Amino acid sequence: MIGAEERMAVALARLIRDPAAPPARHIAVGAASPIPAAACWLVRKSGVEVRLSLLHKRSGNPFTEGTRELFDLTGQGRIDLFFLGGGQIDGQANINLVGTGAWPGQGVRFPGSFGSAFMYMMTPRTILFREEHSARVLVPRVDIVSAPGVSEPGVFRRGTAQALVTGRCVFHFDPARARFTLASVHPGETAATIRAATGFDYDEPEAVAETADPSAEELALLRGPVCDEMLETYPDFCHRVWGRGKEQAA
Repeated sequence: MIGAEERMAVALARLIRDPAAPPARHIAVGAASPIPAAACWLVRKSGVEVRLSLLHKRSGNPFTEGTRELFDLTGQGRIDLFFLGGGQIDGQANINLVGTGAWPGQGVRFPGSFGSAFMYMMTPRTILFREEHSARVLVPRVDIVSAPGVSEPGVFRRGTAQALVTGRCVFHFDPARARFTLASVHPGETAATIRAATGFDYDEPEAVAETADPSAEELALLRGPVCDEMLETYPDFCHRVWGRGKEQAA
């Protein structure tokens, strides 16, 4: 049986390797992002030469001062790809990590913007991700913009969102039109179920593809070598998804 997290990790890995996108020679993964981390390790274990900088990695981490060094590298143009989630994400690829309601998030409070705006603006490629796919998360307009999906002419930024991967589908993003297009639906979903669960408007092809299942090779890598790399840093995730790392999780 293919787990939801495995499906998302493989979908992210395929986007990373997209030959039509700018090259991803150096990929960074922020704190507490096990699914993007799994995707990156999958790419690496598949034989792709790529440098990985995982902020949350407990040992062997190249960052001695954490996010300060990550921001320095990004500002110098030395990070090619990053991942961002959001408590809210809207149809223009804006993300909200502050909270719902009036500033400063008088409703539900989220973890905080931290460096999301800087990373979004200064990284050539950003892949958005969110396991929950519902109208409360994918909204017509975020309550507070932590990081903008697009910018006005004359505003310097190196890149925008490439795509949005959720627990139900994959969207591609067109920065020129500031609009998502439904690229594929995961097994068990249809174009209608995605439309009903999405608060923002988006484009849709006449025939919507189904997200391809992970291959036997991809699953073997995820459940073996990728899990081995992640056990120390993400023991709870490895135990929940692959049934490993119980001792570390305890």
